[in-house]
Amino acid sequence: MDFSTLRTLISRYCVGEENWVDSRTVYIGQKEPPPGTEAFIQQRFPDNRITSSKYTFWNFIPKNMFEQFRRVANFYFLIIFLVQLIIDTPTSPITSGLPLFFVITVTAIKQGYEDWLRHKADNSVNQCPVHVVQHGKVVRKQSRKLRVGDVVLVKEDESFPCDLILLSSSRDDGTCFVTTASLDGESSHKTYYAVQDTKAYNTEQEIDSIHATIECEQPQPDLYKSVQHTYTCTKLENTLRYMPLGSENLLLRGATLKNTEFIYAVAIYTGMETKMALNYQSKSQKRSAVEKSMNAYLVVYLCILISKAIVNTVMKYVWQADPNRDEPWYNERTETERQRHIVIRAFTDFLAFMVLFNYIIPVSMYVTVEMQKFLGSYFIMWDDEMFDEELGERAMVNTSDLNEELGQVEYVFTDKTGTLTENNMEFIECCVDGHVYVPHVILTVFCRPPQEHEELFFRALCLCHTVQVKEEETVDGIKHGIHQGKSTSFYISSSPDEVALVEGMKRLGFTYLRLKDSHMEILNREDEIERFELLEVLTFDSVRRRMSVIVRSSSGRLYLFCKGADSAIFPRVISGKVDQIKARVEHNAVEGLRTLCVAYRPLSQEQYQEVCQLLNGAKLALQDRDKRLAEAYDLIEKDLILLGATAVEDRLQEKAADTIESLHKAGMKVWVLTGDKMETAAATCYASKLFHRNTQILELTTKRTEEQSLHDVLFDLSRTVFCLSSLSGDCTDYGLIIDGATLSAVLRPSHEDSNSGNYKEIFLEICRNCSAVLCCRMAPLQKAQIVKLIKASKEHPITLAIGDGANDVSMILEAHVGIGIMGKEGRQAARNSDYAIPKFKHLKKMLLVHGHYYYIRISELVQYFFYKNVCFIFPQFLYQFFCGFSQQPLYDTAYLTLYNISFTSLPILLYSLIEQHINMDILKKDPSLYRDIAKNSLLRWPIFIYWTLLGVYDAIVMFFGAYFLFDNTTFTSNGQMFGNWTFGTLVFTVLVFTVTFKLALDTHYWTWINHFVIWGSLIFFVVFSLLWGGIIWPFLNYQRMYYVFMQMLSSGPAWLSIILLIAASLLPDVVKKVIWRALWPTTTERIQVSAYTHILLSVC
Repeated sequence: MDFSTLRTLISRYCVGEENWVDSRTVYIGQKEPPPGTEAFIQQRFPDNRITSSKYTFWNFIPKNMFEQFRRVANFYFLIIFLVQLIIDTPTSPITSGLPLFFVITVTAIKQGYEDWLRHKADNSVNQCPVHVVQHGKVVRKQSRKLRVGDVVLVKEDESFPCDLILLSSSRDDGTCFVTTASLDGESSHKTYYAVQDTKAYNTEQEIDSIHATIECEQPQPDLYKSVQHTYTCTKLENTLRYMPLGSENLLLRGATLKNTEFIYAVAIYTGMETKMALNYQSKSQKRSAVEKSMNAYLVVYLCILISKAIVNTVMKYVWQADPNRDEPWYNERTETERQRHIVIRAFTDFLAFMVLFNYIIPVSMYVTVEMQKFLGSYFIMWDDEMFDEELGERAMVNTSDLNEELGQVEYVFTDKTGTLTENNMEFIECCVDGHVYVPHVILTVFCRPPQEHEELFFRALCLCHTVQVKEEETVDGIKHGIHQGKSTSFYISSSPDEVALVEGMKRLGFTYLRLKDSHMEILNREDEIERFELLEVLTFDSVRRRMSVIVRSSSGRLYLFCKGADSAIFPRVISGKVDQIKARVEHNAVEGLRTLCVAYRPLSQEQYQEVCQLLNGAKLALQDRDKRLAEAYDLIEKDLILLGATAVEDRLQEKAADTIESLHKAGMKVWVLTGDKMETAAATCYASKLFHRNTQILELTTKRTEEQSLHDVLFDLSRTVFCLSSLSGDCTDYGLIIDGATLSAVLRPSHEDSNSGNYKEIFLEICRNCSAVLCCRMAPLQKAQIVKLIKASKEHPITLAIGDGANDVSMILEAHVGIGIMGKEGRQAARNSDYAIPKFKHLKKMLLVHGHYYYIRISELVQYFFYKNVCFIFPQFLYQFFCGFSQQPLYDTAYLTLYNISFTSLPILLYSLIEQHINMDILKKDPSLYRDIAKNSLLRWPIFIYWTLLGVYDAIVMFFGAYFLFDNTTFTSNGQMFGNWTFGTLVFTVLVFTVTFKLALDTHYWTWINHFVIWGSLIFFVVFSLLWGGIIWPFLNYQRMYYVFMQMLSSGPAWLSIILLIAASLLPDVVKKVIWRALWPTTTERIQVSAYTHILLSVC
């Protein structure tokens, strides 16, 4: 048997094995294949269900448990808990199991709730109603029940439920208009075309009569590439016809139908095979610098724990080497224990000591950090200063795991258009043969007779575009084009630049009216309507960076009008006033205006026939169609005559310059990554104060590398940077400009050039010495490459990327922190970001205020947790030297369990939510304060060691202070002796009060909530101790802590010892802070002192 045939059959019948098939065949309307087609086994396709959730009802518990126990801390505590269950340990399994259960439960509830929201969102999409044509009638279905081959009816303003091939439209020309903001971030309208043979079918009965198959490629994530071909069979002729289809016929899921009453289309990709689903890039797990520090500290404390267990195990057997100490009368070993091998006994004792000391690893710290991040993120969303009234939007937090990273940013990568600028285009001027036309001075312009090139220029801009005219009064629910109470037309297009140009021509006397029956109509200055037959449209693409149209005038003349970037037009021009126009283009670019050049070429009938043959041959190509079309366009768009150029302004966003200046003062380096030309982008950089007038600009561009080799240019720039920096005493302000082509060369140097050296390292060294960098002519992938390059440099700086369009998503996902702008280019960037803000100006407060607070709060939380656990466990370690290493616990089981859960957790959680060491107004006015917390300064190893040593010192003071005070064992007035539980309770009481007072001393921002929680937690400890001791509930009198706490408090020396030990524990930290603030104060501390002084003076 032919195994390849068997494999093909299996692949076609088994879902998930379709990668064996290169293409799929879709039967329109789920009908049998038309007569004459070869036999084909029907493939099985997934339904239209979209799934973004992580769990199901059945796998939530096992899958979530697996993910949680992959964390080192959780897995460690699980092992400790199991050890307590298996062997005889000095503490109850509850002491480890209860905190672990609490952490696991809280985390599972949080993740379950988030996944429930995802399920809810999925259900709202999957249950959305769609209209399907079946047996000549329109049937309503749920979206999830849609199948490949179903013919769908979509009405205006509805989103496409899956990927569709357009069969027909309500418009006579078979076109429809679509917005793809949810896919590529572009909110402008795009034109799509129906299949030529079916575009006239406008009723359900006609659509149902179609007998056709579509053969297309298997699902691919590329949004812009689609090659299919269809076999069509009509009922009358019973003949097969072959028709090629392309991306202009493909309507993608998530796009929205606009300005078209209805369409009929056939589903070819459904559910998770749609291009939108395939393009969904799950966010990689980003870890903050604080989390990395936490894990490093955890490893250190784990080593300390193991060391303690080893020391105690060794000392136990050294202690028991004396026969008199081996088996005291009150602790004789059983026969089984005597016969057990010494290695097994030693290992068991080692595990027992590990269990006894395991509380030094703060498992509750992780859940406290999770709660702090989750609750703290609401402060960004509740911030009224980050609310934009124009958009009606607040800042959004898509992930709370990176809050503290906002306070550690060193590099900011920002898009230009729509981020720094408003993306609101306004026509400023045009230049025709050296003459400048400005709309508001139109009367002085037209005082002389019109010139031929001027007339052609204005007509070219009225004809060379894809602008559509909207006649209705409203669109998308918003009123447009209302003049004196009457409905007038207005323009919509896939490019805001095109709308600005057509509106500019209207102000200059030439009005584009409409496209009707393949004829474009314009109204000239004499109020005469001119008709031009639209023959061909050579669409714009980012590679050619130009577009063209071929039209026939009413007199029969044929013209090719072309507009595009100056770099795409000038090389193709053979005549015209190039020098004057080029000078004006450069002048406008320096002013920050967006420029386009316009040219034309008269065509003879023979030339037009050649053009048609070229285009038809390329369009009918089944393979390399895009390449064939590009070659055809290249041959057609040549020998042009230059007419002129246009200038459009994209205004700077409000307070963008102030925001960038503040980021510079805060020590951040700002890079602008844009696809615009160098001159326009550089002008925007000057306007936004990224570059200053005294900034020395270094250029690393294609123009320069054409004159010199890349190797020489890089070394010249490096010499310039290092020599001038060393010669001039102060730091010179440098700015670097690089374009996309040169960046590609830097990242991929030629292996043939033996002198090339390591270009990447030289480039990075130059960038490190530049305060700002402008990267122009950048592709979306190059933006991500730049961010990745900086992330991977030897300093490993924290990066932030901010943008508003779909072309910024790659760099937003790549950066440590990604911020999306809720701009005019859709919400793709906002949805894929970690945070979303309405305007660029809100970045200032997000970093300088919220980021600063988040980092201060969580760094104190982490250090404090380790500190209080050292204070907690080190006395237990010391106690073993006084109990014969018998693994006797110093504290009661209840105290062991509740120390981290109840007695000391709430004050630090509240501190980490509301602490404000400096007023937020001061943080906004003085961005340099951001430098005090840069480079994870509060979680560096010296500070961590200080907190650890402080904990060890406090533990020694608590233990030995209580020990020496216990030297007189008759503490009470009635002569009763204190036992070991009273001793442990005394140490524990001093411990709880000391660590709580330590937090109170570190608190700068006091509110009634702080007082309630801090003093309330101490009261709760006292009340619980009385309760646990049987004072309040006498039925607890059977357990070992009965009346212990009350007995301790009845002793005057105990009260005195508690007060003295707390004071002795806190004194060194207070003295250290006083000395440090007096001798080496930070900027933050100086401002705190001045603020306190001001408050005292105002009170006095």
